[in-house]
Amino acid sequence: MQHDTFIGQVQARARLDSRGAAETATRASLETLAERIPAPLAENLAAQLPHEIGEHLRRVTHAADEPGTGIRMSRHEFFERVAHRAGADFPKAVHEARCVIEVVTEATQGHLADKIRGSLDEDLAEILFAGSSGHPEGHARPTEQARQFKHA
Repeated sequence: MQHDTFIGQVQARARLDSRGAAETATRASLETLAERIPAPLAENLAAQLPHEIGEHLRRVTHAADEPGTGIRMSRHEFFERVAHRAGADFPKAVHEARCVIEVVTEATQGHLADKIRGSLDEDLAEILFAGSSGHPEGHARPTEQARQFKHA
C-alpha cells in the first residue's frame, strides 16, 4: 500500500476532514504503539509500511531520550497518550487509533497483526483491534465504547 492510499483510508474510515488530520492520527497512534510493543516487532511493522508511515515507529524505537519500547500501560494510558499526541479528546483518539490499526492490518502481510495483538494486554488489544466500526459484536457505537472504559 502506498502512503497516499494509507492516509486516504485512515481519513475515510475515521471520517476526518483533512489529510493532515489523518497524518496526525496515524503519527499519534503509531508512536504510541511503538512505545508499547517490543522494538523488534515495531521494526518489522515499520518495514512493511510505506516509508513515511514506518518512520513514526522507527522514530520511537531509535530515540535516545525515549524510555524505550515494550512499556506496560493500561488501555486508558495508551489512549490518553494517543489523545495527547493527536490533540484530540479521548473518544476521538480511541476511534482514530482503531482506524489506523485497521488500515495497518490490511497493509501488512503474514501474521504480523496477530503478533502485535499478542504482544498487547487482552483488554487493550480488544479495543484497539475493534476496527473502524468499533463494535465487532454489534454492540456500542465507537464513542459509546470509548466512554465505557474511559473511567476504568
